[in-house]
Amino acid sequence: MSKAPIPWREGIAPSYLWLPEGEWPSLLAYLQTRFRHLDPQALQQRMAQGELFDDHGQALPVAAPYRVGQRIWYYREVGAETPIPFTETILHQDAHLLVVDKPHFLPMTPGGRFLRETLLHRLRTRLNQPQLTPVHRLDRETAGVVLFCLDPASRGAYQTLFERREVRKVYEAVAPWRDLSWPLTHRSRIEAGDHFMTMQEVAGEPNSETRIELIQRLGSYAWYRLHPHTGRKHQLRVHLAGLGIPIVHDPFYPQVLDDKGDDVSQPLQLLARSIAFTDPLSGEARQFTSQRQLAWLAEDVRPS
Repeated sequence: MSKAPIPWREGIAPSYLWLPEGEWPSLLAYLQTRFRHLDPQALQQRMAQGELFDDHGQALPVAAPYRVGQRIWYYREVGAETPIPFTETILHQDAHLLVVDKPHFLPMTPGGRFLRETLLHRLRTRLNQPQLTPVHRLDRETAGVVLFCLDPASRGAYQTLFERREVRKVYEAVAPWRDLSWPLTHRSRIEAGDHFMTMQEVAGEPNSETRIELIQRLGSYAWYRLHPHTGRKHQLRVHLAGLGIPIVHDPFYPQVLDDKGDDVSQPLQLLARSIAFTDPLSGEARQFTSQRQLAWLAEDVRPS
């Protein structure tokens, strides 16, 4: 992608939108339909104030026509963000790779009601690295090891490792105890669920696989080690819920719970413990391990 025609603003990179096929009387009319959740008068005011730009960095007027295939640039706006009271830890940094230990509740990238309170924005600001990009992702609810690329030219080499399943990832989770003859390998077909945020297991040829081991029984709960062979969205959460042992404090599985808003008192008990691979640039064997611990491993936290 070509370089953005407008600069960063207060540490936030500009966003862009491609205009799809269709007929609209004006660009504003399209935007008011595309972003129905926003006040239409507010959109008009933003254009009047010169806050939408074309590929040349020129402000688009309120009367701008709709042009199929045009790219428009803007700065995302969100309401007041409640600070997330957990801090990321940098485990490794070199010329190409940044390895971070992510806390629970911190989103990876801007989206929805999160803009500045995201791991990507924090790191770009902290390191003064506007080109920093994630190599893969963790759910907002999940903590643990995640990789970023400092050099855009190197990102493809690291992403290819994931595409070829040459990255060995190990997770840990706390979930209800169930005697299922551990260890076991669970395979299923995962597709989009009824709720826009969730996935579900359906009949058909499996497209996901996880090996699950018992680390320790904790009364009516247990500490499990998870080895995902594939990387479907929410795979580990879906698999454990499908086995009748949903991960403690999971807001989506086995059922979608009410949005907890800014409540950070019950973190999902899922941790990306380690990640290992052969570095595609140096040929060096690499392994990185999270320094975090799941809260429910403390006896005074979990019920008997």
